[in-house]
Amino acid sequence: MRCIIEGNGVKFGRAVHALSRIGDEIWLEPLQKGLAVRSVNTAHSAYACFLFSPLFFKHYTSNLDELEENKVVKCKVSLKSVLPLFRSVATIERSVYRCEISINVLNNRVMFQFNCKHITKTHNLRYQECEALQAVFPTHLCPNILKSQPLLSDVVMHFPTSQEEITLSISPIKVKFKSYFEEENHIRSVCTEMSVHPDEFDYFQVGVDSEATFCLKELRGLLSFAETHGLPVSVHFGAPGPVSFSVEDMVLEAVVVLSTLVIAASENDVCPASTPIADNSVANISKHEGPLEAEVACVPSENSTFPLGEQVASSQGSPVFFPASFHMKNLLQLHRMHSLLFGAVSSSMADGIASELPSLVCASDTEDD
Repeated sequence: MRCIIEGNGVKFGRAVHALSRIGDEIWLEPLQKGLAVRSVNTAHSAYACFLFSPLFFKHYTSNLDELEENKVVKCKVSLKSVLPLFRSVATIERSVYRCEISINVLNNRVMFQFNCKHITKTHNLRYQECEALQAVFPTHLCPNILKSQPLLSDVVMHFPTSQEEITLSISPIKVKFKSYFEEENHIRSVCTEMSVHPDEFDYFQVGVDSEATFCLKELRGLLSFAETHGLPVSVHFGAPGPVSFSVEDMVLEAVVVLSTLVIAASENDVCPASTPIADNSVANISKHEGPLEAEVACVPSENSTFPLGEQVASSQGSPVFFPASFHMKNLLQLHRMHSLLFGAVSSSMADGIASELPSLVCASDTEDD
């Protein structure tokens, strides 16, 4: 793979900064439709992807035809190595007029070369061979859609940087954002709550009254990117399930998918939780070329032996509760229960149902999988 960036180096650098809010590593995937740069956090509760189309680059070749049949470039690089190269966006904008990125499959190297006014800087980073990273989430099936340009960034700026999680609730008459705290921390915390009229959004669609609690830290990077480049942010979510934030223009697409904390409406809705399964969660990896597609999960049948509820850790350590009443119209018609984002299952059942469950992120060593 070889690509040359002229004039868009700052935008690529800001994308790297946004991905650094998600995880410690990035996956580089040269595709026919462009270069996909992805990341996932260690808790497997947040996923992000930036897809840069060939039009984004001055020159782009994926070289997929030159590889062996059915072989896919599997490139994972530590963000500790990549982020310093784009640390100062102002410096890149001022002095770098050309940036070249190439992947040498034979030597397992990723080269970043910066052509400045008086010097050329070349950085060769060793990458780790790994499975491709792909999240699956069908935004077109989500009943609730919001879209606005500066509004979400303006809302988030009112929450302190120390705020870990917020709750987004939607109804036909208003959208509400409020701080979320666990009960033991609630007394000592300052709660922030804002209501927004539907007319404030560029696009507003409500299919199901919903409430979703998600981590704010992973989202700030995408919102900052969108605000800087004047891009509208689209929000897709249901009741309950993951929430997706996306931006796009003529030359790139970006998406962040976050798992959500589901809170029962009353004590009668709360089911006994099974043994915590964070250590047994499954983060699978798939070789799809799309930046993001969809499918989220399921209501157990009456005869199902799957536990009525389960808890997994969110990215900030809060429990993610998956209630037995999980439903989203015709989308969720399966007969097993999934974790909100990455298909975590209990160890006692993982062997029996792992092959049956679709997951948002999957890993496989064979092409058949």
